[in-house]
Amino acid sequence: MAITRFFNITGSTGVTVELYGPFEEDTARSMLLTNVHVTADATVTLFIEDQPASGASNTFNIIHTIAIPAGSSLVLERDDIPVIPAKFGLYITVGSSDTVSVLINV
Repeated sequence: MAITRFFNITGSTGVTVELYGPFEEDTARSMLLTNVHVTADATVTLFIEDQPASGASNTFNIIHTIAIPAGSSLVLERDDIPVIPAKFGLYITVGSSDTVSVLINV
């Protein structure tokens, strides 16, 4: 049975939000990233990282500084999302004045 995870991400400088952490059993089947701002683009980076708390992590970008137009969405389907090894978590960073809704089907 598919489960959807919901997040409202409000950007501020240097903030990274964990969508799911290392060793969680969920696998993203699809994702919907929606810019809820009505006039400004939202800048989004989506990446995987292992051991983020250690400070000695490996980071790999899935999308990097992609601009999502105002009032628009970006859909990532199963083929767009790599199979993420268990030791990696999934993280997002958005621009400092951006607000993005994230829905992940797992």
